[in-house]
Amino acid sequence: MKNPKKVSKEIIVFTSCSMVLTALGIDIMLPAFAEVRRHFAVGNDVAQTDRLVTFFFMGQIMQIVFGYLTDKMGRLPILRFGIILYIVSGFATVYAPSLNWMFFFRFISGMGAAAVFMTSIASVRDRYAGDEMARVMSLVLTLFLFTPVIAPSLGAVILSYYSWKWVFLIPPIFAVLVFIWSFRMGESLPVEARNDIKIGELLPKLKSIATDAHFLRYVTIATLIFSVLSSYVSSSERIIGDIYQRPDLFPIIFGAIGLLMAILSLTNSYFTKRYGAKKTLRIILLLYLAAASVLLGGVLLLGNPPPMVYFFVMIALLMAFTTAGDPNSGALALKFMGENAGLAAAVDGTIFFFIGSGIGAVISSQLTNGVLPLAIGAVVASLISVILVFGDTAKK
Repeated sequence: MKNPKKVSKEIIVFTSCSMVLTALGIDIMLPAFAEVRRHFAVGNDVAQTDRLVTFFFMGQIMQIVFGYLTDKMGRLPILRFGIILYIVSGFATVYAPSLNWMFFFRFISGMGAAAVFMTSIASVRDRYAGDEMARVMSLVLTLFLFTPVIAPSLGAVILSYYSWKWVFLIPPIFAVLVFIWSFRMGESLPVEARNDIKIGELLPKLKSIATDAHFLRYVTIATLIFSVLSSYVSSSERIIGDIYQRPDLFPIIFGAIGLLMAILSLTNSYFTKRYGAKKTLRIILLLYLAAASVLLGGVLLLGNPPPMVYFFVMIALLMAFTTAGDPNSGALALKFMGENAGLAAAVDGTIFFFIGSGIGAVISSQLTNGVLPLAIGAVVASLISVILVFGDTAKK
């Protein structure tokens, strides 16, 4: 490498753009859901378009497969395969003949995003270690988390001039550029460092991971908290547009919440370094439980739905606490995994997204004329999470 500093910057930006495909594949589309419902003549059945988010999240179940393959074959082949899946299914979604076909292609798109997201993080882990890795990932995640701030507004602007199909085409078109860019990147996992583990040897490792009490404790916490985020994201267009009757405010509200999420995510790195991951996570979950309780109290006392400003201030706090706490729960889950950390990360991601989005879909299905189910879900998820995190009696 003739200019390491320049290459390092390019790696950071490329990794960020690769990971952005996951967020972009959801956030930019949300303002267009009403147009999709009109196109397929499903009236005001907003649960139909909510599933476009849920099926995308559920495609992350393939993380465990891609985690195995990327350790065996290298990062770039799996990264490019994931991008191709994302591109093809993205275009297919736009021209799907029915909503059921859209759900299918969204699931495939989620699979592609899973491969891209996983290999992007793994490539950073290959190239950097210790404090340098933490610095690079902080920069990558900062760029990644600004997608929810910008994407909904971009989607709304495109929708004001063109049809919903053009909004849905932006993610696969952007993915084409990332795919071409990938040929400038070198393979980060050399052949001699690859894992040649056989399927027969893989199953006992998976069993040991899936039955590890410490691992399951923190995966459960991450999954429960993510289920509330998943429910809100998939239902946000319905809540703002139908329940509160202010669809014009959707990009502003969604973007403002995304900005707070990015800020707290950056702040978390400081507190984690100073107080440790477990203590910081305990504080975050206690604050989450407090905010969820205030939200539920407001729904019960002020009406269902409560005043708009009240609701979205509390939701903004819940979403921000989620993105702040997720890195801590992930790090604690993998703490004692040793040589199985890579495989455990894939199991973590699979459970986190697939089960979390499934629970989120159940919560979303109950959101008809109010937000009570979301408030109850947040209290239950945070209460269980607080019990689990304080039940960990290990000193560190």
